[in-house]
Amino acid sequence: MTSPDPTRSSRLRQLFAVLADMDAAINEAYRERGQGQVRSRFVLPLVRLAHLGPMTITQLAGELDRTHSALSQTIGQMRQADLVTSEAGEDGRTRVVTLTERGRALVPLAEAEWRATEAAVAELEEELPYALSAVAADLAEALGRRSFAERLEDHLGRDQV
Repeated sequence: MTSPDPTRSSRLRQLFAVLADMDAAINEAYRERGQGQVRSRFVLPLVRLAHLGPMTITQLAGELDRTHSALSQTIGQMRQADLVTSEAGEDGRTRVVTLTERGRALVPLAEAEWRATEAAVAELEEELPYALSAVAADLAEALGRRSFAERLEDHLGRDQV
């Protein structure tokens, strides 16, 4: 006897779909402005590098609260889009990331898009019975009391065959 497909229902599917639609709208805004290679995930490292100057991937990952691995992948894509360069650091084990001329030229648009995105989210929050930022804060607080990993493991332990 086969069990029913558990992937037919999901409490997160709609949230992921909404976030993907918002992300696609940001990417489209760049495309419409002739910056089709720019992705929304480039904006934070781009702006932070503009304000703080060149730094290693490890330093930038810490600044952005990202993993080294995830940021390294993003930096690789940003390098392909000619937004940054990365060169060996002093010890040869690190990579120092620097904005290119094209990257520096993109910063005003990136900052404007960031501000516009924040304004659009604030507007959206006013239309909802509760703020998205409040939901995120409440979620973080609840996960601070008991992590998602702990919750997941508890349920996996109960449901294992």
